[in-house]
Amino acid sequence: MDQMSSILAKIRNKSASIGIAGLGYVGLPLAVEFAKAGFKVIGVDLSAERVEMLKKGKSYVLDVSSAEVDRTMRGGNFTISTSYVILKESDVIIICVPTPLRKTKDPDITYIKEAVAQIKKIIHFPILIVLESTTYPGTTRELIVNEIESEGCQVGKDFFVAFSPERVDPGNPIFKTKNIPKVVGGITLHCTELARALYDHVVEKVIPVKSTEEAEMVKLLENTFRSVNIALVNEMALMCDRMGIDIWHVIEGAASKPFGFMPFYPGPGIGGHCIPLDPAYLSWKAKTYNFYNRFIELATDINGNMPHFVVRKLTQILNQQKKPLNGSRILLLGMTYKSDVDDVRESPGVEIYRLLRQENCLVDYHDPYVPCIKGLQGEEGVLHSKELTKEGLRSYDCVLLTVNHQQFNYPFIAEHAQLIFDTRNAFKDIKSDKIIRL
Repeated sequence: MDQMSSILAKIRNKSASIGIAGLGYVGLPLAVEFAKAGFKVIGVDLSAERVEMLKKGKSYVLDVSSAEVDRTMRGGNFTISTSYVILKESDVIIICVPTPLRKTKDPDITYIKEAVAQIKKIIHFPILIVLESTTYPGTTRELIVNEIESEGCQVGKDFFVAFSPERVDPGNPIFKTKNIPKVVGGITLHCTELARALYDHVVEKVIPVKSTEEAEMVKLLENTFRSVNIALVNEMALMCDRMGIDIWHVIEGAASKPFGFMPFYPGPGIGGHCIPLDPAYLSWKAKTYNFYNRFIELATDINGNMPHFVVRKLTQILNQQKKPLNGSRILLLGMTYKSDVDDVRESPGVEIYRLLRQENCLVDYHDPYVPCIKGLQGEEGVLHSKELTKEGLRSYDCVLLTVNHQQFNYPFIAEHAQLIFDTRNAFKDIKSDKIIRL
């Protein structure tokens, strides 16, 4: 039996050992699904705190409950460690490590490089390696295939490599790992076939593409599409604000068209692990081909400046109340980048907080999903969420809504706040002259 047939047989009869490098918001749900499917799963995460939590049956990922983690750990087919050595017997290794941006907006692929370096130390053949971390087209071939082939082996014969973009939407009650279609693209046809067979066990629909580069580009196109369209509606919001037109009514009217229009909505900016970062990966890679993405650069500029617009708009609102921004007490309602999650990465709420502090405002926040945030009061400082009370709400010059959490009691807030600047339209059904929308 050749190497490909050997590993394919193991995948099909579920005797393959599945290693997952990185147990964050992508890796942990995936590990749980493979364990549910009956595979032996080996997880690695460099965070000792995370590993200890999992061993105690506790989850740190919103979309995976502690009960699920506890059941999986008690099931006996999920082993975890902070060392890559534990992956030495794995037949499959899935890499789910972070891919942030540097301060210069260049891709930071340090975590992928480190994962590959560790895997090279313990690799055996045959093995299937799948990269899920979002990155620029060509990464899988450059950082995984070329590195491992430098040891004298051959992709498609001794080892197999594919890319499958993660499609996680934190906090989404409908779409989870199981029912989100999975795109896979391999270096060779055999690589794609193995990856497809693997994910067929845990995902309802697997969609193969012709190469790893195509699969890498799929993810970037998805999020660049969102970034550009959000930027368009944000720019429309800026224009309508100057013209005295209600952008929300405009969108509502346009959305009545049953074809040719998809509604996007304005807000204080974009955040999270995807939309602010992924287009920058694509733009950076395109420049190496002497191609400049004007749409992407413009969209990034528009979306990145929305927090500044919010502060300027807030200044105007307070001026109309005969109050200066300097010294005003502001409550930020919501600090996460989207509704009903606990993630503040790249959150516009965090940026608005910093901008208001630079203007000498007294700023607090309330967010039921984020009890505290480190680093907002100096590198060592911790900012804590404030409890919502009648007296507390009345003490602020303005409540600035940046997220529509379902746990917010909007009628209570509207009744007791002096003034509300709503950047997310959550108060659209509450009639009050205290509410000013973006």
